[in-house]
Amino acid sequence: MSEYRRTNIKGGTYFFTLVTHRRQKLLLDDDVRHALREGIQKTRIAYPFEIIAWVLLPDHLHCI
Repeated sequence: MSEYRRTNIKGGTYFFTLVTHRRQKLLLDDDVRHALREGIQKTRIAYPFEIIAWVLLPDHLHCI
């Protein structure tokens, strides 16, 4: 397992990338995109955050 350095600063801005398992092109599927959006909305209820920008590609996403 990789050892990532993580900073937890209240009000901080973060850039991160998420990659699908084995880079499968899962993010082309409308059902998967809908589930991702729904998951983000539900998570915001418990942990309020703002997405400034994101790029959704077939096998990964970048987010600020």
